Amino acid sequence: MDTLTLKLRGMSCAACATNIEKAIRSVPGVIDCNVNFGAEQATIKYDRSLANLEKIQAAIASAGYSSDSLQEELLSEEDDAEKASRQALQRKLSLKVVMGGVISIFLFLGSLPMMTGLNLPLIPSFLQNPWVQLVLTTPVVFWCGGSFYRNGWKTLKRHTATMDTLIALGISAAYLYSLFVTVFPNFFIAQGLIPHVYYEVAAFVITLILLGRLLENRARGQTSEAIRKLIGLQARDARVVRDGREIDLPIAEVRINDVILVRPGEKIPVDGEVIAGASTVDEAMVTGESLPVKKQPGDEVIGATINGAGAFQFRVTRVGNDTFLAQIVKLVQQAQGSKAPIQRLADQVTGWFVPAVIAIAIATFVIWFNFTGNLTLATITTVGVLIIACPCALGLATPTSVMVGTGKGAENGILIKGADSLELAHKIQTIVLDKTGTLTEGKPTVTDFVTVNGTANGNEIKLLQLAATVERNSEHPLAEAVVKYAQSQEASLIEVKNFQANAGSGVQAVVSNQLVQIGTQRWLTELGINTMSLQQYKDAWEAAGKTVILIAVDGELQGIMGIADALKPSSAAVVKALQKLGLEVVMLTGDNRKTADAIALQVGIQRIFAEVRPDQKAAIIQSLQGEIERFLKSKIQNPKSKIVAMVGDGINDAPALAQADVGIAIGTGTDVAIAASDITLISGDLQGIVTAIQLSRATINNIKQNLFFAFIYNVIGIPIAAGILFPIFGWLLNPIIAGAAMALSSLSVVSNALRLRNFQPKAIS
Repeated sequence: MDTLTLKLRGMSCAACATNIEKAIRSVPGVIDCNVNFGAEQATIKYDRSLANLEKIQAAIASAGYSSDSLQEELLSEEDDAEKASRQALQRKLSLKVVMGGVISIFLFLGSLPMMTGLNLPLIPSFLQNPWVQLVLTTPVVFWCGGSFYRNGWKTLKRHTATMDTLIALGISAAYLYSLFVTVFPNFFIAQGLIPHVYYEVAAFVITLILLGRLLENRARGQTSEAIRKLIGLQARDARVVRDGREIDLPIAEVRINDVILVRPGEKIPVDGEVIAGASTVDEAMVTGESLPVKKQPGDEVIGATINGAGAFQFRVTRVGNDTFLAQIVKLVQQAQGSKAPIQRLADQVTGWFVPAVIAIAIATFVIWFNFTGNLTLATITTVGVLIIACPCALGLATPTSVMVGTGKGAENGILIKGADSLELAHKIQTIVLDKTGTLTEGKPTVTDFVTVNGTANGNEIKLLQLAATVERNSEHPLAEAVVKYAQSQEASLIEVKNFQANAGSGVQAVVSNQLVQIGTQRWLTELGINTMSLQQYKDAWEAAGKTVILIAVDGELQGIMGIADALKPSSAAVVKALQKLGLEVVMLTGDNRKTADAIALQVGIQRIFAEVRPDQKAAIIQSLQGEIERFLKSKIQNPKSKIVAMVGDGINDAPALAQADVGIAIGTGTDVAIAASDITLISGDLQGIVTAIQLSRATINNIKQNLFFAFIYNVIGIPIAAGILFPIFGWLLNPIIAGAAMALSSLSVVSNALRLRNFQPKAIS
């Protein structure tokens, strides 16, 4: 299966997105398709043995639209052709709006005496001539409004309809009715009707709708501001050291394993590993981390971050689309192009919206003409219905908010993989926090070391050498602590054989023909090793919140280590903030009960799952999801399961992250954990958990506001345009006002979504 993202062109409303989605889904081999009207993108999953880019683009073309594959180079600047095309469209729209606006004003002045019934001598009489108005209106209808006819005709040939169909029908009705009145005025006079013309309606409606599209396009462009900001972070050049010389090269020419020199204040061009020198780096623009991060040999640096006062050299490890910044851009693009579940209702409505409006318009004409016999009244109400109806607002309600919300998340160091994750985060009821690397720094250090045989004859160093030699092969943070401690004690490491890791229990290997086993007391006991001789140390250290590992050689207990992992400074405050948000906070750890209790006490967590093996973590999450009785106080109706989030950073957390309704990975953790998660906190700061939930709630509230505006606009506007108030108040909605309302409806939804750009996370205390 492959995934393809296309840039779509020619869409004018949400109904267009529905038509394109149907066309793509009809291609054999297409597994799933998501067309995002707000982002003007299509994300397609397909079987590459059955479908390909050409077939999919052909299906889109057959529906009357065009598409381009998004640039493979994620961090490349917008190409000149694309930029020129976009600017040309803006200029063309602006020209049409200006021309239509000027002519509409003349037509409006010419129609004022007719509308008011007053003699207005300041208005030239020739402007009141229907034939002059016809001449003025025709270029507006067929040039300014030509796109409505072209698009409407293309969809009509394919037995579908869009907003362009409604507009084309509406302005045609006003224009042709006025043309009929102009050519055959006596027909109306004979029936006792005043031969009014409504050329200004056709011209004004076209102008207002084009103005709305012009403003809407400008506003929608701002929703992708986060992407442009991210792309703008990258450096343009790099100072590469080759053959002993320093040369400046464009980023595109930098290769993996190149050595790059970074001087004070310069931007780091690509990802790499420091090999010489030291400095502090400002990573706020990428990770959201406010404080500069110290860098020295062996540390990783991220492209687009800014060097501090020092100078250093680093070896390039990732370039192009593999860089950290490029992956962020990719994730944000994917999230912005995805659909939130809340959008399903709007999608269902837009599927039948246009045909329903056409049916209402026909019914309006028939009812008014049959009851009143007034062709003018029937025509004006019909035109009003066709003009005021707008599926665009429905189509834009969700994706614009999602685009701004996910972009705002990226600005705060939070990567949200999809709109469904963004939506689900606001429903979280229970949040499960891993201990090591999540609540704690994840960089434990050895604080205590005791051997059975004491320190005589270098016994302590020998045992430390055996332990560190074995642990060097493990990825666990505790193993790293043992190795670093051994190195600090100048214990040399030697070769190992038959290394084995028992997840959640310990490790073992053969070193110098000795079987060395290191792990939990439970595991060593299961192996038949007596661990009671050092029990007093174990109990005392665990009471202090330390993790204890035991070392056995050839089946005999030889030593014990106490390892402490400091709490992150924000852990207690974040737990308190989550509880204030109404969430149940749970700690899940493979550590022993005493250590878990000590850490939980410090941060204020009441519910703890300790001594849990990695293969059991997913089952714990599943059991929490099944606690239906806890929904008694929930606002969620008819729940099928509890909404549970999991926060973790290690490989052993990946199954639990995948099982959870919302998986939140600490970005400083492993790639596997990040891949299995729905939300990634780039900097590793737990404040990001609270921010993600706050952002989710703000975004969903914004979407609900947009959907309310869109639905209420159509629910109220269409009946008023149909003349429901006329029998009571004798008042009809002028089609000009209907056109203005339609244009403003979409603009109001986009403008409301843009308010999310002002989102600021609430500080925790």
